[in-house]
Amino acid sequence: MTRNWAGTYDYTAPAITPMWSEADIVRAVGTGTDRVRALGTRHSFTDLPDTTGTLLDMAGLEGGFALGDGEVRVAAGTRYGVLASWLDERGLALHNLGSLPHISVAGATATGTHGSGDANGTLTTAVRGIRFVGAHGEVRTVRRDDPGFAALAVGLGAFGVVLSLDIETRPSYRVRQDVYSGVSWDAALADLPAVTAAGYSVSVFTRWEQPSVGWVWVKTRVGADDDAVATNLLDGVLDIDAEPLGGLADVTELRGSPGPWMLRLPHFRLDGTPSFGDEIQSEYFVAREDAPAALRAVLALGDAIRPLLFVSELRTVAADGLWLSPAYGQDVLAIHFTWHNDPAGVGAVLPLVEEALAPFGARPHWGKRHGFDRAEIERVHPRLADARAVFERLDPGGRFSNAHLERVGVREAR
Repeated sequence: MTRNWAGTYDYTAPAITPMWSEADIVRAVGTGTDRVRALGTRHSFTDLPDTTGTLLDMAGLEGGFALGDGEVRVAAGTRYGVLASWLDERGLALHNLGSLPHISVAGATATGTHGSGDANGTLTTAVRGIRFVGAHGEVRTVRRDDPGFAALAVGLGAFGVVLSLDIETRPSYRVRQDVYSGVSWDAALADLPAVTAAGYSVSVFTRWEQPSVGWVWVKTRVGADDDAVATNLLDGVLDIDAEPLGGLADVTELRGSPGPWMLRLPHFRLDGTPSFGDEIQSEYFVAREDAPAALRAVLALGDAIRPLLFVSELRTVAADGLWLSPAYGQDVLAIHFTWHNDPAGVGAVLPLVEEALAPFGARPHWGKRHGFDRAEIERVHPRLADARAVFERLDPGGRFSNAHLERVGVREAR
């Protein structure tokens, strides 16, 4: 396969080479001089993973689990759903999961991918250590307290090829999912924290229509399976028949049925099709205090957005100190768009969305389609130059660079 998982981006790399072991990767990097990039589960929607040299297909580098003191070591190509199942069998868990359990641990953490929850950081915030192959084929390790970790954690593959991650664990827990309908925009924008704090993880699915926001999907950690949940949320009500994603077959179980964390925190089952397929995605992050005003600005574009849109999702992410994280230095609201596969139409509407969000310093998701260039990324990512300096020091020849990283200023142009 030479396309991303949704079939909406074609890789242009001259070669895509499967990697089956760490030795394969060390050899591939250490014996060559051309540019090289790692390719995970192909969930990026742009040329971010692409290269003029060789793409190393990491899908075969899965598993390698080893438990440590409050952490697990896992091979870079492992899908989150596979890791989650392995942990749950041992009474352990992660702090959160993204919407799709199909994504690889290295690809997701390298791009600042996230789940939801006012108090939950990106998936990267659980990373304690990174083992990677550097520009000369050397294997290196960096831990959370080491210099440079804040640059490398959300590192976009700009400094090397990740072999494995050490990820923080916690005791297993149970979660139920409930959906509320009828919450009005007026009520939600007047008290957005009441919506986003309604559960451990909350997602709002909307098509930018009035008067209702759409569906509020609440994931609640339960102490006992018969714990009660609220029947109302602002001016909305618990809706046991709601289908917030239009009845897609592979959605995780709703209607308040409690289950293991790893079968409830994602929106989709690992054994099913992720999302809609044949789609383009975009996402922007604004400071949580600016969220109501930012949402009003996007809501005003509803008529232009809806013809191109499957659905939008609104989630919250807690602040962190990782330099290229979408939540660096501030709690954020993530405004996500799942578009139809209409590149021209999406290309026409994205500038409108980005213009509307510009006053709020919106940061784009690194792996999803956006129109930001180096100057615009520098405006919203205050530590970009610091991160770039780390990458340039570790890889002075630019072996792990590519056109995308140079276009957005993560690497210097060559």
